[in-house]
Amino acid sequence: MTTTSAHTFTYADLPRLMALMTGDEKHGPAATSTLDALWVLYDRVLRVTPERADDPGRDRFLLSKGHGPMAYYAVLAAKGFLPVDWLEGFGSYDSPLGHHPDRVLVPGAEIGSGSLGHGLPLAVGTTLGLRAQGLTDPHVWVLVGDAELDEGSNHEAIAYAGPAGLERLHTLVIDNASASYARPGGIAARFEAAGWSAVTVDGRDHEALYAAFTAPHAGRPHAVIARVEPKSA
Repeated sequence: MTTTSAHTFTYADLPRLMALMTGDEKHGPAATSTLDALWVLYDRVLRVTPERADDPGRDRFLLSKGHGPMAYYAVLAAKGFLPVDWLEGFGSYDSPLGHHPDRVLVPGAEIGSGSLGHGLPLAVGTTLGLRAQGLTDPHVWVLVGDAELDEGSNHEAIAYAGPAGLERLHTLVIDNASASYARPGGIAARFEAAGWSAVTVDGRDHEALYAAFTAPHAGRPHAVIARVEPKSA
């Protein structure tokens, strides 16, 4: 596994790492809306490192919101999964860092993503596959956008996972008010109606995010809805 230098990066370094990625079609606001939640996950919650990237017992993180991967790449670089100098080539012809992540090219990426509605069903399948193999310790996390929940594939995944009791499944919804349709009770109510544990937090508040990510939810999958106001990038 390729890693970065011995420099220890912090959250304060992320804007600089993000700024290394230039060019058209950056989906900057979509990327920056995920930055805080991604950092808290990788810094304090996920049990995965570059050295454990192929360990069957690692936690899995699936980026469904793959059309804005800049924050994802910055966090992966900060945590040593890929070299920082890769960021400057973002989106170029010969760069492994495309406008959508490619699991074959990006160290640490579990899935190729970008097409809306794929990540949550894949996370359900990953959770079931781990359980079938007797791997009951790994947690599975998937990050989706609020508008993505309009996809029927996500509706079916939500409806299945609750009754199936997929306790190791966690869905992080970035709610930046881009969904087309309002839902009575908000996004959390949709998950709760399907038997999930769900909590809504400020998506820029790191302590609130950490508390929500680590909240107990015995016997049920867990959804964290992170509300954010998009920033320009």
